[in-house]
Amino acid sequence: MPEFIPVIKKDDIQRQITRIAAAISADYQGRELIMIGVLKGAFLFLADLVRELKLEKIKIDFLQASSYGADTVSSENIVLKKDIDVDIRGKDVLVVEDIVDTGLTMARLIEHLKRHDPNSIRICAMIDKRERRKVAVNVDYACGCVEEGFLVGYGLDYAENYRNLPEIYHMKL
Repeated sequence: MPEFIPVIKKDDIQRQITRIAAAISADYQGRELIMIGVLKGAFLFLADLVRELKLEKIKIDFLQASSYGADTVSSENIVLKKDIDVDIRGKDVLVVEDIVDTGLTMARLIEHLKRHDPNSIRICAMIDKRERRKVAVNVDYACGCVEEGFLVGYGLDYAENYRNLPEIYHMKL
């Protein structure tokens, strides 16, 4: 049985979402925003974030990439499993991710989305984790930075388990 060490409490998550939602709302005021959630991990974060935004025009879509499988380290083999359906040509795009870790997945997704010729692409992550960063990726909006550990809860998983935990934990096997 793994040990779960609390890293970010539920109330702190909500406070940080409110904070970055205000910044995003200010930055995109009067513009249409296309929010692209990265499945599966970002679905809870995206849902809570969208409800806090003060914008009139928001479209939501999803894409899915995988690099971890059932391990605690990235395989570095990034597989795009689901592409977007909405047209982002000439639009402002905000990619919403649960965690940016090595940066490899995010760099691959940004490269892919740029082929659709958007006006802009920015990154919003629940967690900006730089411990294993291998590719320079600029996270424009982050709820928090965590230096180390394998994290689960609030959408983050280990082998598809523990996404349902209401807070973020460091999991020790």
